[in-house]
Amino acid sequence: MDRVAYLDHAATTPMRPEAMEAMRPYMDVLYANPSGSHRFAREARRALDEARDEVAAVLGCSPGEVVFTSGGTEGDNTAVLGAVRRAGGTAVCSAAEHHAVLHCVEHAKGRVVAVDAAGEIDADALRDALRDAARTGHTSVVSVMAVNNEVGTITDVARVARVVRAEAPGAVLHTDAVQAACWLDLRTISPLVDVMSLSAHKFGGPKGVGITMIRSGAAVEPLILGGGQERDRRSGTHNVGGIVAAAAALRATDAERATQVARVGALSSRLLDAIVAGAEGVRETVPRARRVPAIAHVCVRDCESEALLYLLDQAGVCASAASACASGAMESSHVLAAMGVPREWAGGSLRFSLGHTTTEADVDRASAALVAAVRRLRGTP
Repeated sequence: MDRVAYLDHAATTPMRPEAMEAMRPYMDVLYANPSGSHRFAREARRALDEARDEVAAVLGCSPGEVVFTSGGTEGDNTAVLGAVRRAGGTAVCSAAEHHAVLHCVEHAKGRVVAVDAAGEIDADALRDALRDAARTGHTSVVSVMAVNNEVGTITDVARVARVVRAEAPGAVLHTDAVQAACWLDLRTISPLVDVMSLSAHKFGGPKGVGITMIRSGAAVEPLILGGGQERDRRSGTHNVGGIVAAAAALRATDAERATQVARVGALSSRLLDAIVAGAEGVRETVPRARRVPAIAHVCVRDCESEALLYLLDQAGVCASAASACASGAMESSHVLAAMGVPREWAGGSLRFSLGHTTTEADVDRASAALVAAVRRLRGTP
């Protein structure tokens, strides 16, 4: 990895040293089940409670509203399917949501709302969808992501909340904030919503650990039943080491956010400026002012993402394109389709995502590699 420019932080981030250090004792020394009654179990329970307090402070909620899960996908499923199972009615989301939300809404035969050219939900279309649902029943849940995972667009959650509270006051408002934790202060988002989902490995924590804020009184049915953990909202033995590590990573992320936003923003601009200047037929997908600084998404006209990614990989640059299935096969981007990006541009989409370990050398290597790849595929010097 020393010879690789890793620009795929939106897929997963390297674990922070603070997270690894916090996690280590719970793998071999303090391994007890926190649901037990002996003193070793009580030590694990104490660590769990302290992690919950730390997470709540960063989210801007009470500790009792923090639910530990297996990741963002479980959190999204809990919000959408849990609300439909509890209250019936219609589930609503934007057309640019992560599949963890979009597939749930489609499974529940809900409504998918159009987005604008930058990928942000159309507030007027949302209002119309909620009013239409009210004519035949009610809306049980509205799910709109805080930051788009593919192109980085920031949603005006406050505007969405105003529409939902006016048109469907009984609906659960959920936001997938998986890509937001590193770049937006979650304390400004959490008061606007009923449920918020996070995934630890997106902000320097371990994979397989998630955090879902569920406000007291939110009408959400638990998906996993059994031992009654998490106040009966999510059963299953706690991953104490993973949870402690997630809390440490979130705390460090929150403390460094302002510095990292400025630093990564400069690196992102450096990367994009070099790419656009060095290769013809390349354009930024979302205006910089409307996205988080970490996600630099571009479209290359009349090139294929798969070929570009192959050449980048050969040059030691890790990036991504549209969604990938479990086998790694490329799929067309539903996000770019919803945004109305023409096929000749969407076919050559690339996402460079930066993070806390990204350096100037990384972005310089990536820009040079992409410019060389575009020229090679076009047969130009």
